[in-house]
Amino acid sequence: MWNALIKTDNDIASLVLRLTLGIVMFPHGAQKMLGWFGGFGFSGTMNYFTTVMGIPWILAFLVIIAEFFGSLALIAGFLTRLSAFGIGCVMVGAIALVHWQFGFFMNWGGQQAGEGFEFHLLAIGIALALMIKGGGAASADRYLARR
Repeated sequence: MWNALIKTDNDIASLVLRLTLGIVMFPHGAQKMLGWFGGFGFSGTMNYFTTVMGIPWILAFLVIIAEFFGSLALIAGFLTRLSAFGIGCVMVGAIALVHWQFGFFMNWGGQQAGEGFEFHLLAIGIALALMIKGGGAASADRYLARR
């Protein structure tokens, strides 16, 4: 099972996809975990998710872990499939709980009450591709698989 999880080739496209998703998701995870970039930090995010949004504490915890550590793992190419799965699940949850009601489009003109889910679909698509292909070139997974 371990070999199936880390198996990958030397594909440059996988490298580009995982760096893109990891770099884009890192600030979101850092907001939730560390309070960087105007975020609430771990305790503030847990409180918001559990009291305001009514999300069970274990799911709130997993969202924070998936976004913060998952983004770092994607950048390194470590456990790429697992990290991409976690971020993909977070994006599905974000669509279902928050963004679906605002429609497809992001709020480019400031006319909507909130952000649509087009960004989330892109992240899900990238996550799915990484779950299929693995981390690709310059990934910790590739290094570990060759050993």
